[in-house]
Parts: sequence; structure tokens; C-alpha cells
Amino acid sequence: MAATENSITEIEGKACEESNSSEQVEALNTNENITDGENKLKSKNKGGWKLASLLLVNQGLATLAFFGVGVNLVLFLTRVLDHHNADAAKSVSTWTGTVYLCSLIGAFLSDSYWGRYLTCAIFQLILVLGLGLLSLASRLFLIKPADCGDGIRPCTSPSQPGVAMFYLSIYLIAFGYGGHQPTLATLGSDQFDDSHPKGEVSKAAFFSYFYFALNVGSLFSNTILVYYEDSGKWTLGFFVSLGSAIIALLFYLLGTPRYRYMKASGNPLPRVAQVFVAAYRKWGVKPAAANDLYEVEGTESAIKGSRKILHSDDFKFLDKAATITLDDLSTPNNPWRLCTVTQVEEAKCVLKMLPIWLCTIIYSVIFTQMASLFVEQGDVMASNIKDFHIPAASMSAFDICSVLIWTGVYRSIIVPLARRLTGNPKGLTELQRMGIGLVIGMVAMVAAGVTEIQRLKFVTPGEKKSSLTIFWQVPQYVLVGASEVFMYVGQLEFFNAQAPDGIKSFGSSLCMASMSLGNYVSSMLVNIVMAITTRGGSPGWIPEDLNSGHMDRFYFLIAGLTAVDFIIYVFCARWYKCINLDTREKGTESEEQAKELLERV
Repeated sequence: MAATENSITEIEGKACEESNSSEQVEALNTNENITDGENKLKSKNKGGWKLASLLLVNQGLATLAFFGVGVNLVLFLTRVLDHHNADAAKSVSTWTGTVYLCSLIGAFLSDSYWGRYLTCAIFQLILVLGLGLLSLASRLFLIKPADCGDGIRPCTSPSQPGVAMFYLSIYLIAFGYGGHQPTLATLGSDQFDDSHPKGEVSKAAFFSYFYFALNVGSLFSNTILVYYEDSGKWTLGFFVSLGSAIIALLFYLLGTPRYRYMKASGNPLPRVAQVFVAAYRKWGVKPAAANDLYEVEGTESAIKGSRKILHSDDFKFLDKAATITLDDLSTPNNPWRLCTVTQVEEAKCVLKMLPIWLCTIIYSVIFTQMASLFVEQGDVMASNIKDFHIPAASMSAFDICSVLIWTGVYRSIIVPLARRLTGNPKGLTELQRMGIGLVIGMVAMVAAGVTEIQRLKFVTPGEKKSSLTIFWQVPQYVLVGASEVFMYVGQLEFFNAQAPDGIKSFGSSLCMASMSLGNYVSSMLVNIVMAITTRGGSPGWIPEDLNSGHMDRFYFLIAGLTAVDFIIYVFCARWYKCINLDTREKGTESEEQAKELLERV
């Protein structure tokens, strides 16, 4: 009782202080409005498509540089460093997984401390450093004699310093590119103000063009650079990649004075943890009504550089963290006991996004097959046109071309048509787009299985290769490319739009984290399938001699798992409720409060 009286006295005292300082508050508000006006004038001509275009060029050139190393890395390990096929494949899988996991590190640093611009700049410098070291290691230590490692002329045994320099360089490349890509996507979306309809549409278009730029860069790497590196000109290929990364960095720095910058919001991990701890401490407390939950005054949230998030009815048990109790009134403000509504809603957003994200992992399993089983399947098909040999890995060019074509089809045909039918300015919602991508990916696996059935029909006993032409693989590559335009671009849009301001880069990094887990899940599936199907002396579905196996069944298995995943995804998508940001301008809140007060009177 005494605590309650003290709390009431303290509140009355604060009210008196607020009344006595009303003139000071009014002066502060006036100065704040003047400052806001100055900031708006300063930022009026910043951002927009001109700056976003610089970032798209940067993305294309950086991707060219990255895939100039990654696309032929397995051949470099076997031909130059004399690794066995299995060891080389494991090394490349580990390296690829590292690339995607590094995206989470870049996102964390971007959201918490450095901000988007500085994070992109630092990780691009790391990418340039890695490519420079790789080029020097190749030139000075590894490619001896010149133009060796072409599959005909073997290289001399590499020196230990050369091998150490090589591994240091490729992991610097993985760290640099992994941390750079999702942060760049978020920085690009920052160039548009999504509080206005035009900015929201432009932001959605940016992610389509972002993925388009990525594939333009990888197309050059998968065709021209592959040809030179495959013929033994490894050092030339690495120096071209280095030059591309340097030019990309220069384009990036060119827009420095005109970018729209968003402040880093501090480490989100303690903020999210505080919500769960505070809710646990008040487990026996009934959550207050939405209007009675704790929130700071004004339109700015307590999270630095973030907009307020309006209350939602999801995960209501977390509202306990923002419920004000007598203990909260009688003690100094402690975020481990009392959180704002925005802070609680940030934690809710993370929980709501997780089921959607988990449903995208099986799609990444589909995508992973292009770099593994699709290549192995193509390698045992007829791949010669007269005297010209078509490398099985180069069939991925059909995937890239499909992405480029379908990006244009989506923007120029599907979006306008869907806009008329749905009334949605973006045509399809991100969740609808991702669902379509899942279905197309499932059809791609069915197409791959049908191709494998046909391939086995044209196998001659005693021959390693089927007489079926490798161009039977074109439909499965084209379908995967089409699915990417819907799934991966939809993912970028969805996680960026639904992530609160304080964890925007984390949202973009979820797409790459999905790819990383897709690699691991694919490897796990192969191990499980082989462990089961090789019992009783059977060669299994994916043996060394693919002609004695049933890889088609593995493709159909993935298609079946995708169908189940799609059903779960539909359920999660129907349950999902979008983030509800407070988009009111400063000054409007007091007017609304005045209207509410008049209505009560």
C-alpha cells in the first residue's frame, strides 16, 4: 500500500514538473520541427533510381568477380592442387556454406553497429583483398608451368606457402562476398521511401533488378571466364575477377555523397532477449489491453533509427513484457522488466517470419541440385556437337538466361496483369510469389526425373554415357530459373519488407541463410537415401555408376517433399499477418490524442 502511495505521489510530481516545463517542451518541439524541415530539404535529392542503379552495377560486377572463382573452384582443386574428387567436392561445399553463413555476420554488423554503407564498403575491401591474394598465389606459386591445369598438362606440386595463401584468399573472398550481398540489397531498398506508394512500388522493382544484375554477372563468369580457366588460363581469370571487384568498389564509392543512409539500431540480440525475459518474469500477470501497454511518447521508437510498430494480437503472451505493474512504477525503468510495444513487436516479427523461412529451405535443396546432381547427370549424357564438347556445368547458362527472360516477363506482363485482377500495386504479394516459386521448383524436379528415366532407356551395356542428348536437361534448368524469379526475389522482398527497421539486413540475409541450410539438407538427404537404398548389396539410387542407379527416384523424392512443404507453406502464409508500422508524420499524434479526448468528453 505504501509503495502504491509513493508511486502515485511520484507520478503527480512528474505531472507537475511536466506542467511547469510546458514552455520548454513547446520550444523544444519548435526546434525539432525546424530540424525536421532542414533534414527533409537535405534528403530531398538523395536516393532514388540513379543511386540504386549504381548499386545494381556494383552487384553485377561483384557477382562476376565472385563466380569467376567459385564456378570452377572444384576443377582448380583437382587439377592444380591435386585433390581427389570427393575431397574437392567436400571442400567446395564447405566453402559455399561459409559464403552464405557469412551473410548473417554482415547483417548483424550492419544492423547493430556499422550501418549499411560502411558494412558494404568494408566487406567489399575484404573481397578485393582476397581476390588480390588469390591472383598473386596463382601467378607466383601455383600455376607452374604456365597454363597448366587444363586437364591435359598437370601442374607441379604446389608449395606449402602457396597452398596456405590460396586457402586464406578463398575464405577472404567467401567472407567478403557473403557479408556484402545481403547488406547491399538492403542499402539499395533504402534508396526508396516506402511510406509513399510510388516508393513502395520502386522498392519492389529494385529487388527484381537486383537479382537480374546478379545473374548478368554470373552469366559472364559461367561462359567466358569458365572457358579461359578451363583451358589453363587460371591466373588471367582471377585477375579479371580482381579487376571487376575493384571497378565495382569504385562505382559503389561514387554515390557516397548522395545515398540515403539509415542509422544502425544497436545490437538486436539483447532487445529480443529482454522481451522474453520480461514476459517470463511477469508470467502470472494478465496482459494489459493494447491501449494500456507501455510505449514511449512521440512518433519515434525507443530503438534508435527505427519507426514504431503498432500492436498486433499475435503471441499475446509476449504482451506481458509491455504490461505496466506496480513494481514497474516504483522502480527505475529496467528493459529486462518492462519493454516498449515496438520492442515486443520486433520480437514477434522474428517469431512470425521463422515458419515462412523454414518452408523456403526445401526450395534451396532444389536449387542446390544444379551444382551437383544436374552436373553429374549431364556428364553421362551425349554432350558433343561434332568435335565441340559441351561441359555439363555450362548447362547452368540456360538457368541464368531463364532468370533474365522471366524477370522481364514478370515486370512487363505478369505484374500489370495481376495488378488489374487483384488491385495490388505490386501485382502479387510476396507470399503469393514465393508459393508460385515452390510449385515451379517442384515441376522442375519432376522434369529432371523424367529426363533421367529417358536417359536410362538410351544406355548401351558397357558404355559409361547414354546416347541421349544433354539438351534434354534444358527444361529442368529453365524451370529452376523461372522458379528463382518468383521464390528468391519474393524472399528478398518479403524478408526486407517484414523485418523491422532495426533488423533490415538480417531480413535480407535470411535468403542466403536458406541457401546454406539447403546445401546441408541436400547432403543429409543423399546420405540417408544411400544408407537405405544400398542395403542388401544394392548399388543404391545414386551410385558411382549412375547407369546402375535410380537418380530419377531421388528427384521424385525431392518433388514429393516439396509438395508436402507447399501444403505447410500455404497454412503458414494464411496465418501470417504483416508488420504494421506507425507511418504517422511527426505532429499528427497530438492531434489524434486531442480528437480522442474530445470524443471521450
